Amino acid sequence: MPMAWRSLTRAKFDVVVSSSHAFAHTVKAGHRDTRYLSYVHSPARYVWSPDFDGRGSGGLLAGPRKVLQAVDKGMSAHVHSYAANSHEVQSRIRKFWHRDARVIHPPVNTAYFSEQPQGMNQMGRDYLLGAGRWIGYKNFGLMIEIAQQARVPLILAGSGPEEAALRRAAAKASVPVSFEVRPSLPRLRELYWGAKALLYPAHEDFGIVPVEAQACGTPVIGLARGGLLETVADGETGFLVDSLNPQRYAELVGRSDLLSRQTIQGHTAAFSQAAFAQNIAQWLEQDAR
Repeated sequence: MPMAWRSLTRAKFDVVVSSSHAFAHTVKAGHRDTRYLSYVHSPARYVWSPDFDGRGSGGLLAGPRKVLQAVDKGMSAHVHSYAANSHEVQSRIRKFWHRDARVIHPPVNTAYFSEQPQGMNQMGRDYLLGAGRWIGYKNFGLMIEIAQQARVPLILAGSGPEEAALRRAAAKASVPVSFEVRPSLPRLRELYWGAKALLYPAHEDFGIVPVEAQACGTPVIGLARGGLLETVADGETGFLVDSLNPQRYAELVGRSDLLSRQTIQGHTAAFSQAAFAQNIAQWLEQDAR
């Protein structure tokens, strides 16, 4: 991939801005005085953090990982300025690349999600919600355990390779567990608005889903690690648990009803598209010259 980025174009630019979750920050498309800025979602997790991404785990891949790490650092020395999508990613950039980065949270369409769907004035908020891609590290199976211990129905919205396993677990659950496969954006907003709380026991780089839920006034009960430490105000817009024990989460489900929906919605202003545009503009103004 680094070589692919290097051969992307022969055109020359005065300023190059990359958006990278792997090797895009190695791109070169300029002359001697070109300024390179890179917005980073995470250093390649399968290269630097195989505990997050299983594609890079295993003893046989230790050697290739070291090679890719050297390439990743060596072919990005020309980058003048980094921005990270969270403090979590900022710390990885410092640890792995030994570079500083400013934090610019990604744009979330909070304006759309904060608008209450028609016909939902009377909502029971009688279910828990899990939303996102059905893959291992997001712990959707744990959500089923939490719902059982809380004795509250659960809706899982999304898609992914773990669908069959999740359906098998749901069939054995002591509470109703239903699936919404690839819901449309309007349907996803309805699901957020109708939920008692969003369950999110995952260690994320940033995590857009919890911000979308909070824009709907829905509290988040999630893992006290990664991006959620920045997006969820513990005890005000949700609850953070430094554990993967389902009982710890279940105990907080009832308390989520006591949180102010207005406070939860107001908290998301810092993650809006408008805030992102302003912060990106400031970055370019300061570092692209």
